[in-house]
Amino acid sequence: MTNADDGEQEDLHDHWVHSHRDVQGGNARAAIFGVSDGLVSNVALILGIAGASTDGSLVRLAGISGLLAGAISMAAGEWVSVRAQNELVERELEIERKSLRDNPEAEAKELAAIYRERGVDAEHAEQVAAGIMSNPEIALDVHAREELGIDPGGTGSPVQVAVSSFFAFAIGAIIPLIPWFITDGNDATIASVVLGIAAAAVVGFLVAYFTERSIVRTALRQVMVAALACTATYLIGSALGVSVT
Repeated sequence: MTNADDGEQEDLHDHWVHSHRDVQGGNARAAIFGVSDGLVSNVALILGIAGASTDGSLVRLAGISGLLAGAISMAAGEWVSVRAQNELVERELEIERKSLRDNPEAEAKELAAIYRERGVDAEHAEQVAAGIMSNPEIALDVHAREELGIDPGGTGSPVQVAVSSFFAFAIGAIIPLIPWFITDGNDATIASVVLGIAAAAVVGFLVAYFTERSIVRTALRQVMVAALACTATYLIGSALGVSVT
């Protein structure tokens, strides 16, 4: 391969990298949903407690407990989920690698058949398949994508995703709790609602930005979810009511 060809391939690779976001790894997903989950779950918890009793120490204790429990739980869940996904991908890749090594002709025919189904004429499909099969690593990559729908290099790091989830959840969960470190009673309750709704709108904006969807619609959706959670738990807390001495 000439230097010019190498340069063209590098330019094409750079175009792919800069034109598309990495959405398979999981870090961005974990961060966004971590903030959203932390915000909604803790604002609901805080207002549920506030509906029953506006004692500041009780609400702070519940909010901090909810933050820590939720962040640890989410981090652990994301670690297990991503780790299991990676192990499944690795197992499937190992099976495919063995098949390519033991049955290269059958794999080449299978790949050619895939391209024929996509409209490539038989002669060109066989030529493309033969060219791909000449390099074992490229063959594994292509077979993984075409047969299994897997990007071999796109698996996420369980540790990174877990850490991202922990801090993202904590960030979301601390927002509605901030007023209770300054004041308590109805003032803190109202401030929690305002901060929760504002933060939900920001989360909706970020989701819309990453998904390239309507900012207004996505932000309103997030706000409605937060508002419903706030209203439901506050009413339940008010109905139950407790006396704190």
